[in-house]
Amino acid sequence: MLHVLVPTDFSMNSWNAIKYGLELYKDRNCTFYLLHIHPIPPYSGAGSAIKASLKQMEDAILKESKESLAQLVVRINDLSLNAKHSFVTMARYDFFVDAIKREVEKKKINLIIMGTKGASGIKKATMGSNTGDVITKVKCPLLAVPENTVFKMAEEIALPTDYHLGYDLKVLDALVEMVTMNTSVLRVLHISKKGEQLSEEQLNNKSFLDDYLKDVEHSFHSLTGTDLETAVQCFSESRDIDMIAMVAKNLNFFQRILFKPKVEQISYHTDIPFLVLHE
Repeated sequence: MLHVLVPTDFSMNSWNAIKYGLELYKDRNCTFYLLHIHPIPPYSGAGSAIKASLKQMEDAILKESKESLAQLVVRINDLSLNAKHSFVTMARYDFFVDAIKREVEKKKINLIIMGTKGASGIKKATMGSNTGDVITKVKCPLLAVPENTVFKMAEEIALPTDYHLGYDLKVLDALVEMVTMNTSVLRVLHISKKGEQLSEEQLNNKSFLDDYLKDVEHSFHSLTGTDLETAVQCFSESRDIDMIAMVAKNLNFFQRILFKPKVEQISYHTDIPFLVLHE
């Protein structure tokens, strides 16, 4: 049984992420945890009368959230995708990342699916500070689904890497599971500067990766260029890539592709889902 956490704010963006997750796991036994978090506002210490008033407000907020979650489950059931899917709704009045961390641990979550704001044309939009915080602060695989993504089986998955870091087996197992489940081909992509050769350490890491992936169809690719973000996007478009995977440990490389200029500001201008893997 797979345990999938889907934070929702009841927007079209988060609805698209839910639909993507349901399609992705339509042949699997899954429990989907639908989580709505109403963030706690920052305020200083208050008197007992104010605290009582805040408690009443919290109760009202959670009641409304629970009603909206119940309506969401009805909407999901109308899709009739898989009778083996079960849904658990959770309404929380909490700090966003703290609530996610708590539920990941308590429910033994295998994957978080979050909707993200994409961008149109040249203008870039941020993925959102919530998604950025979860990616960097919660050690759980996360699938970021851009708002305009239309589900299709991930026939080709790209793994950008610089080969500088060794690979944790837990990370590779999660990657292989996604590749196997979709009967995908994995395209390992290395982007280098002109004339740059792989070091012995990088060659060893590449060889290890090749050996570990022996049971899944995969290939290695190399592009020369200084703009990683553009290189990854060009490769994705030229190969018709359906999903991009990235190991979160490789954060410096990761930041250069997605994060500009701070970790909280994720610029993302593609409609391809992004799988972030944690050790």
